[in-house]
Amino acid sequence: MEWIEQLYQWFMSLGQQYGVNPILFGVIYVGAIPFFTASIAWLVRNYKKGISIVYPTLSASFFFVSAYLYLMIAGQDVPWWVYGVVVAMLVYGAWSTYNNVQKRIKEKSVIDDE
Repeated sequence: MEWIEQLYQWFMSLGQQYGVNPILFGVIYVGAIPFFTASIAWLVRNYKKGISIVYPTLSASFFFVSAYLYLMIAGQDVPWWVYGVVVAMLVYGAWSTYNNVQKRIKEKSVIDDE
């Protein structure tokens, strides 16, 4: 159980090192998941109905990056490579989300055609 304590201490030290609260970061990260999922459902629904997908896309994008916005705004002395990792995650997340939405749209189209 000593390794759990060491992991906890390391995790908490990151908050001190970068000037952010790691618990708040985690709460924002996990708390945004249901809102992101709801935004994607809203996006798919609007697309199927032929309604504009601008607002659901903006909503999904915001919830996807919310924890990292906190890190970038509140953080201090965040190394350059962290920004690179965040950008890479955003690009991957956008690509993954786009593919997921396209898959759901195709599935719905097949069901509607039957």
